[in-house]
Amino acid sequence: MNNKNPDISEYEDMLALPHPISKSHPRMDITNRAAQFAPFAALTGFGGMITDREKDSEDKRSR
Repeated sequence: MNNKNPDISEYEDMLALPHPISKSHPRMDITNRAAQFAPFAALTGFGGMITDREKDSEDKRSR
């Protein structure tokens, strides 16, 4: 197969290889894997502080 894209043709021999399966590390279950990518609040309570400040600002503007 002659691809015009040099990035693809350079690795073309690897495309048909089977996916590697580790013998020493068991597969992670889907729940734990999904938890790795779940969002988290690095600054606990920061969102609430911002909301409070917004309310204070709105109250001052309405006076």
